[in-house]
Amino acid sequence: MKIVGEYSFANGKAVVEGQFPALVEEVRSVIRGIDASKLKIKVSKEKTSKGRMLFSPPALNEQFKDGFKNLGWTNHKTDCEYSTQYYVDNFSPSSSTRGAYRDMDFVKDSLGVEVQFGKYAFMVYNVAAKMTIFRKLGIISAGVEIVPVKDFADEMSTGVSYFEQFCWDLDHRGTGDIDTPVLILGITGD
Repeated sequence: MKIVGEYSFANGKAVVEGQFPALVEEVRSVIRGIDASKLKIKVSKEKTSKGRMLFSPPALNEQFKDGFKNLGWTNHKTDCEYSTQYYVDNFSPSSSTRGAYRDMDFVKDSLGVEVQFGKYAFMVYNVAAKMTIFRKLGIISAGVEIVPVKDFADEMSTGVSYFEQFCWDLDHRGTGDIDTPVLILGITGD
């Protein structure tokens, strides 16, 4: 795979490359080490592309998991205890929230990495909420988000979001005092 785009959110590029140069090189090496051509294994069942071979996001994620694990990166889970103090009118839930958690795909030495081949909302959530939460909890101080560029996303099932869309929205959103510095990497399967 190849990195073809970089977006600096909340001064992310300078912070990540300045504070974590060796870890950034590890991230780049994991990306370069994945041969995506072997992962075009999903047969489309969608009306507009029935029978077409597509990249498999689960297979791609597995390659990232192996690559980061081999370099000592770990998944980090934080248990969530949801408060009932916000219920009104003596509402009592019928289902339990025990076992709820948030997790970051990969963490090493306070740098967090998320890999996202899903819907648009997950990309925004990762950068605008999850990384902020994990920074506030003291797990990370900065992050890297790895996402496909449009050409790559077009070779996956419909609905996979992409780098260009994500950058446009972040440009128009702006940053705030609570935002975490994140380097967003746009990748292709080439």
